Amino acid sequence: MSLKAIKYSNGNLEILDQLLLPAQSKYIDIKGVEDGWKAINKMQVRGAPAIAIVGCLSLAVEIYEEMFGSKQIFKQEVEGKLNYLVSARPTAVNMKLAAEELISLANVLAQDESVPVDKMKERFLNAIEDMLEKDIADNMAIGKNGANEILSNIPNGGSVRILTHCNTGSLATAGYGTALGVIRKLQEMNRLEHVYCTETRPYNQGARLTAYELVHDKLPATLILDNMVASLFKSRRVAAVVVGADRVAANGDTANKIGTYQIGVVAKYHNVPFYVAAPFTSIDLKIPSGDRIVIEERPDREMTHVGEHRIAAPGIACWNPAFDVTSADLITGIITEKGVFKPDELKEKVETIISVNQKL
Repeated sequence: MSLKAIKYSNGNLEILDQLLLPAQSKYIDIKGVEDGWKAINKMQVRGAPAIAIVGCLSLAVEIYEEMFGSKQIFKQEVEGKLNYLVSARPTAVNMKLAAEELISLANVLAQDESVPVDKMKERFLNAIEDMLEKDIADNMAIGKNGANEILSNIPNGGSVRILTHCNTGSLATAGYGTALGVIRKLQEMNRLEHVYCTETRPYNQGARLTAYELVHDKLPATLILDNMVASLFKSRRVAAVVVGADRVAANGDTANKIGTYQIGVVAKYHNVPFYVAAPFTSIDLKIPSGDRIVIEERPDREMTHVGEHRIAAPGIACWNPAFDVTSADLITGIITEKGVFKPDELKEKVETIISVNQKL
């Protein structure tokens, strides 16, 4: 059974504090939007899908017991707080898209004279709470689509070795995971020989979090340093790289945890297929290409210290971008809950699927 990093019921929200992992598993209460913003910004919760879910649920907690005098007051309050939550971390698009959808819903409900304010609040809360179940269902579909895609290139029912970077599992989503969901599905199919996870410096999400999940799920796994990937590809038969995404541009360029781009380059050189696993909520068709994606920069301390121990020479300047952009020409396919798409067909396919869904 995969880990449960987000617990929510009837206006009560707890999250697993990922700053304490793997040494300590502790859940913390999120009592409102301010707590949600701080948990996202401090990276007590991280991973693009989980950021959106926790952010929106923190709003649900805040308004759960609150009474609103009018629909206009309700609409203004939730719009302001959703926009505030978007500012916690700018690169991941999921929170931004979730905020836009919820603000649009609030506008529609506010204009519908047949919906009183209490029903408006109820429908708004239901929309947020449905995000948890939908994310898990989407992740399981991503896992199935990705596993089938990778195995389609493996003859005679053989098993596969997979490399992944950063954390894309239950700790980064509502459950199951995106890239790690693909790996979990391969294990369920008895087709996973081994998974390699990178440490993911400087924040060590791979060493602290992905390794934690792999051990928890008893998957055959090995941790490697970030600078070992090229040697791994040269010495071991790796079937594919599967990573997550914080934002996918319309042309298929993908922003993901820093270090992803160099893995894409090395994978291309060694003819290892490179896949991005991401839900539709990570695809931003408003961004034409990766060079338009805003890259968050993190504090120097994440590079210069491990815990309280300084490892870098005092006085040295630091550059600490949290993400990089892997260009579409390095990506074999983008694995979504709706199918696996080549980067050059992504925009057309996504627009078609969205159009069909809007007509239903």
